[in-house]
Amino acid sequence: MSTVQQKLQELKEKNAHVNLGGGRDKIDAQHKAGKMTAHERLHLLYDQGFYDELFRFIQHGSTSFGMAGKDLPADGVVTGLGAIRGRLVYTSSQDFTVMGGSVGWMHARKICEIMDMALKAGAPYIAINDSGGARIQEGVDSLRGYGRIFYYNTLLSGVVPQISIVAGPCAGGAAYSPALMDFVIMVKGIGKMFIAGPEVIKEATGEVISAEELGGAVVQASHSGNVHFIARDDADAIEIAQTLLSYLPANNTEDPPSLSTGELLMIEDEELNRLVPDDPRDPYNMFEILQRIFDPGTIFEVQSHYAKNMIVCFARLNGRVVGVVANQPAEKFGAIDIDASDKASRFVRFCNAFNIPLISVVDVPGFLPGVEQEFGGIIRHGAKMLFSFSAATVPKISVVIRKAYGGAYLAMCAKSLGADRVAAWPTAEIAVMGAEGAVSVLFKTDIQNAPDPKLKRRELIEKYREEFSTPYMAAARGLVDAVIEPKNTRAYLSVALESLRSKRDLRPQKKHGLIPL
Repeated sequence: MSTVQQKLQELKEKNAHVNLGGGRDKIDAQHKAGKMTAHERLHLLYDQGFYDELFRFIQHGSTSFGMAGKDLPADGVVTGLGAIRGRLVYTSSQDFTVMGGSVGWMHARKICEIMDMALKAGAPYIAINDSGGARIQEGVDSLRGYGRIFYYNTLLSGVVPQISIVAGPCAGGAAYSPALMDFVIMVKGIGKMFIAGPEVIKEATGEVISAEELGGAVVQASHSGNVHFIARDDADAIEIAQTLLSYLPANNTEDPPSLSTGELLMIEDEELNRLVPDDPRDPYNMFEILQRIFDPGTIFEVQSHYAKNMIVCFARLNGRVVGVVANQPAEKFGAIDIDASDKASRFVRFCNAFNIPLISVVDVPGFLPGVEQEFGGIIRHGAKMLFSFSAATVPKISVVIRKAYGGAYLAMCAKSLGADRVAAWPTAEIAVMGAEGAVSVLFKTDIQNAPDPKLKRRELIEKYREEFSTPYMAAARGLVDAVIEPKNTRAYLSVALESLRSKRDLRPQKKHGLIPL
């Protein structure tokens, strides 16, 4: 065999060795646990299963605690690039078969290198997390590695979309990288994310809890809001990521992918005229309205398990991507609480960073009252919504469906917060507060002195509703651009969105605003 052939054979052997990761037994254990390997996940993620792997032959340089000469193929992480539905995306996929996917300095360096490439190319970055955490044998070098990953997460923030798939353990400091990214997808029953695990908590506080109860997908999606999407398995997580990317631009200098043909479908939907209940106290499902306004089958909800009184989703209108923020009267009557404020604010900030127009669909009775809310900081959290909408420079359109009371009305992007277009249905009630509360304040003495206080109160409430709980007072003062028939909502939004395509909104120059965190 010639020298060249020997070298080619050597390369093939090295490639085969790296492809095996931690070995056949570890791969079998991964499959038995219901998990794909790092390579299998990337094959499924990329078009035709092709990706260009980089830094395959990197080796750790640790010599302490028996690490000298220890073989860790690819140092426990696969990094590369390829096309997802025809668009360039960079990825890192941790390999749990190699020392539990633990993070050492060279492991972290590979991740940072691929993130830097994504930044320079202006392309999205996906991280697949499946790691036992910091490589203890490397001590502070491991911590240094995590620190650089966090630093690059911050550099990429607002420049290219970042998506994390938690497909295994992601504990301790490792959990902060997904937290710094834009969207987190977790595999149910397999993914785990927490700062201190069950054993540490038991030792520190005496509390007993399982890993699933503490950091599983359901609890992280519904209670903490750290997880945006719950996946059934690895394949489902990858499909969610692919779908999510279809709504996002490659970077902050581009518009999101458009399927527009240039035609505006000005569809009238008579059913919209019948969806709002006659009694303003009756709830209804806001999704029934959203599904009739936007292109069929295009609503892609984000954080569906968290703060259900607030809906945030991507959708398409005539093929163009929009971000939708809507109250959900079927949950807490659509009132805004602390969690709903955070959910909406984060979504608005993301859409603004990536040139995605915002549409608010409003039916809000106010901020949720209560001692727990006040002590929890509802003032500060609610202010995040005011800040986020005010700071957003993308096209902003609002439609008031029913209730729009007080500060919560403003927080849903009223005209005074910079909404470019505001429409209201005839059922809209735009006021400082509801008729019952307003009458109790304004006519307290009249009601007390009336021969029949209950009758007097009912009469005053009805009169207040007729005069003030309508969209026409706001329209008379220019706070509502148009009062429209519900059936014409799609047509109104279509024209408004089209007219705002060339919107420019210049702001005072500054380093950055100070959102009330």
